[in-house]
Amino acid sequence: MHKDTCTPMFTAALFTIAKTWKQPRCPSRVKWIREMWYIYTMEYYLAIKKDEILPFVTTWMDCEDTMLNEISQTETVKYCMISLISRR
Repeated sequence: MHKDTCTPMFTAALFTIAKTWKQPRCPSRVKWIREMWYIYTMEYYLAIKKDEILPFVTTWMDCEDTMLNEISQTETVKYCMISLISRR
C-alpha cells in the first residue's frame, strides 16, 4: 500500500531536487585550448629552468601547431559568417 503512494512522491521530489543541481558542463573549446596552452607553457619554462628542453620541444611544437590551426579555423568560420551576413 505504501509503495503505491511513496514511489510517485519520491520521483517528484527527485526531479525537483535534480533541477536545482548545477549540471556538469563540458568546457568550451576556447577555454580548453587556453588551459592546454597554459599547461604546455609552464612545462616549457620549467624545462628551460632545468635545462631539459629536448623532451618538451616536440610537445610544445605540436601544441603550437594545434593552437594556430584552431585559431585559423575559427577565423575562417567568422569570415565566412560575416560574408554571408553582409550579402543580405
